[in-house]
Amino acid sequence: MIWLAAGWADAHEIRPAIMDATVGATTITMELVAPIEPFVAGIDLSAVLDTAESERADEHDALRALPPAEMEARLRAAWPRIAEGFKVVSDGQDVPLTLEAVEVPEVGDVGVARDSRLVIRGDLPPGTAPVTVGWEARFGSLVLRQGDAETGYSGYLQGGEVSLPLPRDAVAQQSLGAAFVNYVGLGFTHIVPKGLDHILFVLGLFFFSLKARPLLMQVTAFTVAHTVTLALATLGIVSLPGFIVEPLIALSIAYVAVENILFGGPEARVGVRRVAVVFGFGLLHGIGFASVLGEIGLSPAAFLSGLIGFNIGVEFGQLAVLTLAFLLVGVPFGRQDWYRARVSVPISAAIGIMGLWWAIERVLA
Repeated sequence: MIWLAAGWADAHEIRPAIMDATVGATTITMELVAPIEPFVAGIDLSAVLDTAESERADEHDALRALPPAEMEARLRAAWPRIAEGFKVVSDGQDVPLTLEAVEVPEVGDVGVARDSRLVIRGDLPPGTAPVTVGWEARFGSLVLRQGDAETGYSGYLQGGEVSLPLPRDAVAQQSLGAAFVNYVGLGFTHIVPKGLDHILFVLGLFFFSLKARPLLMQVTAFTVAHTVTLALATLGIVSLPGFIVEPLIALSIAYVAVENILFGGPEARVGVRRVAVVFGFGLLHGIGFASVLGEIGLSPAAFLSGLIGFNIGVEFGQLAVLTLAFLLVGVPFGRQDWYRARVSVPISAAIGIMGLWWAIERVLA
């Protein structure tokens, strides 16, 4: 079995794209479960972080309101173009793909993405040559899993990458080192560029004070907290539904921004209360991080290396954000008398407004 994970969290937000496939001696059958509107609309998902940013956004939204039969007809009409973006190769030959079946859900809340189900089949060339699977970068990120949940292989493909060679009579084996590197990349990209809410929270910590000690105490508390809940949530020990976690994450952004305005500054000190608050919010963010791994699925064989790699990638992403903020803001303006009034407070206010807006939006979604 092979799964390719493809999906979108809401009407516009882009997540890694789920395909379940079986590789046999002569055929490969893939079951893709994903919103198909971006494919039909021809949106280049590698060029935008949100489908609303695309010049084809209106067409995309119109497709999402189509009834199932009409949406299926549009997909089948566009299939020859879409199929060209798949990269299924065996023995050096492209495997032609046929769209066997389509299931489109009824139109519900058009503000929430609907997952359609596609069954795609390809005839493999004679022999026993393995198969590589992927698709072009324009279709976005791709999660590939082969085999069952206990012994399967998982791979996260970005930028048009293709999978490891997948045997026809066995499951591909990925080294722990390769899995580690793969999940480091996934953790990093979950922060930069995809994790705008997490970026704003980290910037909220940065604009409290430019002194090393307050920033270090906050970042350490945040890191320890989200590391704990990332592990616990991924192991299934802790669980909270997204409709609770996501608004609270947004409120955490607004809260730290307000505290920056009220209590931050060059002489500000980080007390136990601030550290405790940041730690508590870090617990929420860790559950949010775990939702990404939940969508992708960590194979048991690479569970520990994948979990550690993802967390390290997240830390690298946070460090990248802080380093860039320091170089662009802290170095040139941090010692100016007007830094707090003209830089720290206005930016914190903007961060707080964005966090509050997200909280309202996520509650009403």
